[in-house]
Amino acid sequence: MINKVLELLKTYKNYDPAAKSLWEIGLLYPGPKAILFHRIANGLYKAHMFFLARLVAEISRLLTGIEIHPGATIGKRLVIDHGMGSVIGETAVIGDDCIIFHGVTLGGVKFDPVKRHPTVGNKVMIGTGAKVLGPITIGDRALIGANAVVMRDVPPGTTMVGPIATER
Repeated sequence: MINKVLELLKTYKNYDPAAKSLWEIGLLYPGPKAILFHRIANGLYKAHMFFLARLVAEISRLLTGIEIHPGATIGKRLVIDHGMGSVIGETAVIGDDCIIFHGVTLGGVKFDPVKRHPTVGNKVMIGTGAKVLGPITIGDRALIGANAVVMRDVPPGTTMVGPIATER
């Protein structure tokens, strides 16, 4: 567990030239705290301790401003930059080495108890304020521009921009 925390903190340090130390990142950055809380909440969720899982997630949201449903699946080394107002839904899946900026929503478009949130590949960057909605797939190395609204699959390596996202 300690090695995974250090790996995440080093990822933030490599990503952010303003970060001065691992201590600063661990204690003062909301993203790593939200991910750590999520790991705890997700473990409780998988153990069918749904109330406790949601309680941990709620405490995390209050402390960090980042809302991650305990059922969401998050890969390794996710960087949530600033993060305030970001929402990751229950059936969302995020791959390894992704970057999500503040105000991003990985949300659903229906209330049925099915896969209703996006699946995000590896090494994907999702810009500030982007809304990625529905049970769609974002391919590896895709870039989603700031404030884009994405409601269809995005092929690997594609850049999507605009209020109704189109390929660029």
